Amino acid sequence: MALLLGVDTGGTYTDAVIIRDEREVIASAKALTTRSDLAIGVGGAVRAVLAQSGVAAGDIALASLSTTLATNALVEGQGGRVALIYIGFKERDLETHGLLEALKGDPHVVLAGGHNHAGGEAVPLDEDGLRAFLAEHGAGVGGFAVAAQFATRNPAHELRAMALVSELTGRPVSASHQLSAKLNGPKRAMTAVLNARLIGMIDRLIGRAEDTLKDLGISAPLMVVRGDGALISSAQARERPIETILSGPAASIVGARWMTGADHALVSDIGGTTTDVALLKDGRPAIDPAGARVGPYRTMVEAVAMRTTGLGGDSEVHFLSEGLVGGVSLGPRRLLPVSLVAMDAPEVVHATLDAQLRSTLPGEYDGRFVRAVSGQTMEGIGVREEQLLERIGEAVHPIGNVLRSRIETGALKRLVQRGLVQVAGVTPSDASHVLGLADSWDSEAAHKALALFGRRRTGSGDRLAPEPETMARMIITQLEQQTALVLLESAFSEEEVGFGEDPAVLARHVLMQRGLGGHRGLVRLETGLAVPVIGLGASAATYYPAVGKLLGCEMILPEHAGVANAIGAVVGRVTMREAGTITSPSEGKFRVHLHEGPQDFGDADSALARLEEVLRERAMLAAEAAGAADIQVNVSRDVRTAGVESREVFIEAEITVEASGRPRVAV
Repeated sequence: MALLLGVDTGGTYTDAVIIRDEREVIASAKALTTRSDLAIGVGGAVRAVLAQSGVAAGDIALASLSTTLATNALVEGQGGRVALIYIGFKERDLETHGLLEALKGDPHVVLAGGHNHAGGEAVPLDEDGLRAFLAEHGAGVGGFAVAAQFATRNPAHELRAMALVSELTGRPVSASHQLSAKLNGPKRAMTAVLNARLIGMIDRLIGRAEDTLKDLGISAPLMVVRGDGALISSAQARERPIETILSGPAASIVGARWMTGADHALVSDIGGTTTDVALLKDGRPAIDPAGARVGPYRTMVEAVAMRTTGLGGDSEVHFLSEGLVGGVSLGPRRLLPVSLVAMDAPEVVHATLDAQLRSTLPGEYDGRFVRAVSGQTMEGIGVREEQLLERIGEAVHPIGNVLRSRIETGALKRLVQRGLVQVAGVTPSDASHVLGLADSWDSEAAHKALALFGRRRTGSGDRLAPEPETMARMIITQLEQQTALVLLESAFSEEEVGFGEDPAVLARHVLMQRGLGGHRGLVRLETGLAVPVIGLGASAATYYPAVGKLLGCEMILPEHAGVANAIGAVVGRVTMREAGTITSPSEGKFRVHLHEGPQDFGDADSALARLEEVLRERAMLAAEAAGAADIQVNVSRDVRTAGVESREVFIEAEITVEASGRPRVAV
């Protein structure tokens, strides 16, 4: 009998489950996620589930972690300060491919160098320019990203740049050819930048989680969920944290399949920060062929084909003043719910809310608070941000008491993006407390905050909502409507036959919306979802029944929906994929593109055999390093030829090797 521990660190809660022999959930528990040190929340959830189950810590045979940390960090624009070394490309690529936006003002350099399509050196690497850049910026960033032209055909310049970064700065470095075997240099550069930005954050989480488990007496190996739902070792996750984006959502799909046995359904997982939707088809989630997309960023990471939207229980509530009646919208930024921050600083929060309610006029920062997040690195922040951090200190403050000028709002925004401070304000979680749908936190503070929010004046001059309960219903209704739109967009994006429009446009189209209401006039319209929805997340039971009614579909809410991610974290498989390419630079020459550099062969069969041998070895070693047992290997070949003068001419070939097995459990 093997006892397996699954842990998921979400934006609001950290969940833990213990499963026996992959068949039965023995116990589950939750603890608040602690942003300043996620391991505190991990420890709280694991202690609770051990106590509830009666299982001895030493009997746990395997522990596995899924996390929304990387996903949420990219959606919210957080992460460490990095520098990009861009070799052999053009300066204009930085803007046209979104790299400048992703860098967010972090340093970069465009250097001469790179290779051609066949792997030959196009231009020598500008090592002097690289050395000068490292001397200037090495001490001011937490890591480096390196991307060179055609590095997947010959990584020599990336390898040399990596060596110089390590020698001259000692900082971690992410090379694009190690993260993807595909072409498209700017996209690989984006992936490397995001990987470098996440390294420190994921490293701290995994290191502290391992220490916490050991302190609790759990000596079992720790696995981490990858974005495609497979498991990898904690060491592999530390080196390539970008692969953990969509880790939590991927785990939820694995968990949904395990709990329901569904073969064809949409899986929608609502957390504190995001709503993640994916299609389960033939019992398996599809892998996004274009690479994982999170927020505004498209990466080259293999991950579940999923739409991630900044919509959750802790989404920021925005006041819409347009029109006579006004309204609200939600997200994409996550706030601390007022009802939650009031648990940590009740005197400050209630005194502030009471004073604001006594004021005759609503204030710009009514119901909003700020606090610092301890234990974070402050590399590269400006003087204004430093002054603001000093003013905040370790206490909770009303935002209006901290900001002394309009220009400081920009500094506060930058501190939030870096994860150095958190802002609290009205969220759907507060609305749920007002309506009695939740009672975990300070409901009285939620009532006061929603009363303040409802005092805003609409275009007609009337209050947005006369009572906190009216305001709460407005927010919950908006969450349900936005969730329905997210599900419709996801369904349209997965339709095999397209409709010639963007899924977001189709979901909001007047015919679609009128059809949801069963329009009956001269025209009869009926629309909705034709597949069930599996609703996951702690708050799914609160919000999703109404969403099912809006969309006219079956809404499946599994018994353990609130801990689906933690379940999926421990019932998945270890799967390692390695891919490589063969080109033909001239007739009779077949070039195998390897990490060590290109190798040429005189015939295609020899080249194919060599590449498959190398990829098999790499995939097997990676699977064994990840802790896989009973490994099975699958190989797929894609050989492209063209007919020329009545004969077949070799153009290019790609081989993908997949090594898969169940994680090895401690005995």
